[in-house]
Order: sequence, then structure tokens, then C-alpha cells
Amino acid sequence: MLYQRSSELFAEAEKVIPGGVNSPVRAFKGVGGTPIFVKSAKGAYLYDEDGNRLIDYINSWGPMILGHAHEPVIRAITERAKLGTSFGMPTELETQIAALAVSMVPNIDKIRFVNSGTEACMSAVRLARGFTKRDKIIKFSGCYHGHSDSFLIQAGSGASTFGIPNSPGVTQGTAKDTLLANYNDLESVAQLFESNKEEIAAIIVEPVAGNMGCVPPLNGFLEGLRKLCDADGALLIFDEVMTGFRLAKGGVQELFGIKADIVCFGKVIGGGLPVGAFAARNEIMNYLSPIGPVYQAGTLSGNPLAMAAGFAMLNELNQNDVIFKRLDEKTTYLENGIRDVLTKNQIAFTINKVGSMISVHFNETPVIDFQTAKGGDNETFKKFFHGLLKEGIYIAPSAYETWFITDALTYEDLDFTIKAIDTVSKQF
Repeated sequence: MLYQRSSELFAEAEKVIPGGVNSPVRAFKGVGGTPIFVKSAKGAYLYDEDGNRLIDYINSWGPMILGHAHEPVIRAITERAKLGTSFGMPTELETQIAALAVSMVPNIDKIRFVNSGTEACMSAVRLARGFTKRDKIIKFSGCYHGHSDSFLIQAGSGASTFGIPNSPGVTQGTAKDTLLANYNDLESVAQLFESNKEEIAAIIVEPVAGNMGCVPPLNGFLEGLRKLCDADGALLIFDEVMTGFRLAKGGVQELFGIKADIVCFGKVIGGGLPVGAFAARNEIMNYLSPIGPVYQAGTLSGNPLAMAAGFAMLNELNQNDVIFKRLDEKTTYLENGIRDVLTKNQIAFTINKVGSMISVHFNETPVIDFQTAKGGDNETFKKFFHGLLKEGIYIAPSAYETWFITDALTYEDLDFTIKAIDTVSKQF
């Protein structure tokens, strides 16, 4: 495949946009080469500026669960746009999508809409701090909750340590209130609670991690977090920006039967438009302004176009019980096919899958946390990525990102993908 036009567009973009992209992973730094510029998309396919068709396995990093340019969503956006694009005032549609989301997700009474997953997680942590009147939070190495200062923290020399900033511009003062633990390691969390009794406002966690590749929670991990929070009076925040309305109607809370105190949403809830949200029971949400002391605001929050897209998406997911089963079956089919060809071609690998999230790690050992994810063979991944791109398949340009399966994929698409992986892996 030729990418001359994409290369030209990237060169032009670099002149006026830092790094030529508006989100770093798009720049192909993790795999090398020049990013692909998309012209359009429909169903399971991307069409780039050079006229190539690519089978899409990132699906705008999750929200296109029913496929690109899904007709009910496009129709809802188009009809709503005719009435005006933004008011900065309440609309009935905000209440309608809020009521629908609350009806679908366990353990929440109220929801506040924002403009991104970053904003949702940032606001959730502020709300947790205001509700508990505590300052510290626990996050996990390898879990990404957006680019708010509190979250851009990496682990120090041990798992149970104060965080240090891993981005210039994040102050030591902010970092000192973020404590780092290892994902799937309850003991590291327990040690932090022991060392910071009644100081921790909340744990924030991706209940199924997607930012170190797909990494499922080990048996008992989420249950253990719930118990530790209950014992100390801290809140448990599930960052379901990726998993919400994707793994089940009610997300991970429904899938695994674990109650969270605050849940953050993004991706699917916006139907492909920029939307985030956070939700909790009344007791917690009533701490939020204008009825409570914790301030949060946004001029474009509840934007009518975004609400229309999100409502159309959630409404279809809510009315069609077989979608999640069908997605899981397609992802399992893909998993089994990849497993067969990589095994046949004697490639060291691990595949992690939960529902319609899946990732291929070029590791000989299981991937259960960020440390084991980093143990993968990145050179093999680069060859894998570019090999699939030549075959007309687009996966995430990073070894630390999950794939998102869309219902628009056919079994012919999956067979084509498996055959392409067979071809590419023979060249390793």
C-alpha cells in the first residue's frame, strides 16, 4: 500500500501542530513510520487519503462499537444540528440520556456529563476528595486516567511508594498526594492503606485495564479493592471510560458484580462525539455544585449534538440484548484464530481478552500488570503492526493499547485478518 498523501499531510501538520498530531499516540512514535491520515470511515472500514481501505481494530479507541457512520447515530446528529449546535443552557435531551444511562448501570442514581474521559476522571477524584474530606488517592502503574496532573505519575523504586511526576509541568506538590500500587497486586494496595490510614480519599482503577494492552483483573482483585476501601472509609472509583457500555450494558459492575462508588464514562457514551461523564449514588453526587460544595463546570457540557449521538447509541445497545453476546463471540473467534497461527509459526505470545477488548502481547509469560506488559518484544510488535498495515489491517500503533472490536466486523473480515496474521508472522 502507498501512503504518499498521508506523508505529505503529516509534513504539513508538523508545521502547525506539535508533533503533527493532536494526541501523541497517533504520531506512530511507538512503531516508527508516518501516521495514516483518514478521509472517511464506514462500518468496519477506514478509508485513508491515499485511497486505501483498512479493516479497523481501534474504532476511534472504543466508541464505534456498532461501526463507523452508524446510521441511527448519524441521523440523530444531523437532525439535532438543524435545531442549533450549542446553547449553554439545559435541554430535555440531557435528562433523557441521563435517565437512560442511570437505568442501564448498577449502583448509580445521578450522572454529570462532561466533555472527555480526562475531565470525568479529574472531576470524580475531586468529588471523592470533597466527599471524604481526604487528599490522597491510589492509582495503579500502567492505568491511564487522562492527562490531569494527579494521574501523570509513575512508580518509584518500589510498588508502594509516593509517586513522582513523569511529565514536566506536574508539580511535586500534586504528585505527593498520588500513591502508586501495582495492578492485580492487592498486597501493594493494603500496604498503602496501612501507611496512610484514614488519609486516602479513593482508589481509581481501570477495572479492566486497556492502557497496557488489555489486562483483565485477576480473580479476587476487584473484590479485594472493594473490601480495602470499605475498611478504611475510602471510595472506589471505576474508570470505565473504555469498558462502560462496551463489555455489558452496565459495564464492569454488571459483568463482575462489583459495586463502585463513582463510575467514569467516555467513548461509547458519546456515540463517537467528545463526551465524558461521572456518576454515583445520590449521597455522593449531591456534594456536587450547584447543590453541594464541590465545584465542577463546563460551557459545552451536555452539548446537544453529543447528547443526541450518545442517546442514539445507548438506546440501541439497551434495546438489543444480543449485541454484547455477538461481540464476545466475534472476539473469541478472532482470539482462537490468532492463537492458532502464532502457535503454528512458533511465535512467543500471550493473548488477553475480555468481551470485545483484546490484545496480543509478544511475551512468553502471562501479562497481568504493567511490569509484565513492558516485558514484551517491542521489535516484534513493530514488525507485526507494519506487516498488518501492508495487508490492509489497522491495529493500535502501540504495544500498550487494546484492540476494540466492532459489531460491524463480519466473519469474512475476521478470517481475512487471521490469514494476514499468518502471513505476517511467518516473516518474523
